[in-house]
Amino acid sequence: MKASRPLTSLVLLAAAALLVSACSSGGATPAPSTAASAAPSVAAGCEAGAAAGLTQIPDVVDGKFNVAMVLIGPHNDGGWSQAHYEGLVYLCENMPDAHVAYIENVPEGTDSEQVFRSLARKGFDFIIGTSFGYMDPMATVAEEFPDQTFLHLTGYKSNGKNFGNFFGAVEDMKFLAGMLAGSRAKLDGNPKIGYMATFPIPEEIRLGNAIMLGVKKTCPECTMDVRWINTWHDPVIEKEAAASLFDAGAQVVFTGADTPAVADVAQEKGKWGVTYDHPGSCKVDACLTAPYWIWGPEYTRIAELVKAGTYKAGYEYFDADAGAMGLFGFMEGQTPQPGIKDLPAADVQLVKDTLAKMLAGEFDRFDVFAGPITDNAGKQVLAAGETLVQPDLDQFPPGAPGSECTVCMKWFAEGINGELPE
Repeated sequence: MKASRPLTSLVLLAAAALLVSACSSGGATPAPSTAASAAPSVAAGCEAGAAAGLTQIPDVVDGKFNVAMVLIGPHNDGGWSQAHYEGLVYLCENMPDAHVAYIENVPEGTDSEQVFRSLARKGFDFIIGTSFGYMDPMATVAEEFPDQTFLHLTGYKSNGKNFGNFFGAVEDMKFLAGMLAGSRAKLDGNPKIGYMATFPIPEEIRLGNAIMLGVKKTCPECTMDVRWINTWHDPVIEKEAAASLFDAGAQVVFTGADTPAVADVAQEKGKWGVTYDHPGSCKVDACLTAPYWIWGPEYTRIAELVKAGTYKAGYEYFDADAGAMGLFGFMEGQTPQPGIKDLPAADVQLVKDTLAKMLAGEFDRFDVFAGPITDNAGKQVLAAGETLVQPDLDQFPPGAPGSECTVCMKWFAEGINGELPE
């Protein structure tokens, strides 16, 4: 996730806030709840304190396994960055002798390269980059520091040595949220959906298509308008784009960005929003649901492999059965949002049954994108009985050598209005 917004190095470092946590966990603690909760405090054994200055790169601790995370937004954004931050806290609490640090509000592109290089020079053993536009900078720095391990989320590159690629099939949850949105729009008598997309990268196209395919399960007549906002975290732009979609007639609006703007604007408009990334984003009654991430167990698993010297850098893409994602209101211990309660029982049961299959490993991302699929120009891109392969979902050529897509997802599914940008 995330595309490039370059800034000067001085502005970058002035904007970056640091937190360093020394962790000496005595043992594993329970996995994080799938219910919504406030941002976690650092647990006993993870002593936290602010860094001395805003231009300072955090230090490592001798004798510890040192982990650093670079965030595109603030760690308490209620969305993407907060979900990753909570995953880092979980790692801190559950991995003995770990020392963790994060840097937030780091722009993508060449400026982020300086941050990755500085962290590597400091001696961090495991460095995590959480945004799409960090991909090339991390790849460059990884080649310079072959004895340290780098993990990049949402891109499509790996060097097969010390630079790995990692993401999950949140299209599973977007597909389910689409079912709910279609049901809501049909019940309200307004079969129009909106999608506030960020950048025209594989991730955003894939998730938009998953939403539309889900919508069609409960509202065959529904259509979806798209607004490209070219940012991942800008509350003002997100609110303006959400309002534009609602004013153009949308009954339910999805976001691919980080703030709960679509739900906040929906509350004002008397309509519905579907937020993203973190359960805490879905607070107001106008929020139908939120597909969200639970990164902690996966980060801890990979960190332990890195520490043991057994991590194999490559391509890793998990599904819902990994337990690392959820659909707010439908996970154990959660209560559906008010906008779900009067939906047709058959539609809600379809969502629950499909979710149960996903969590059991019986329905995955290839089932979400199973044929027949027709694009919005009327061309069949996938016949009945056919399925996509992984490169079709998350990368475009050239991508990784030998792993180019065959049914490249350079198309919008039937029902989505508009064309993809060049």
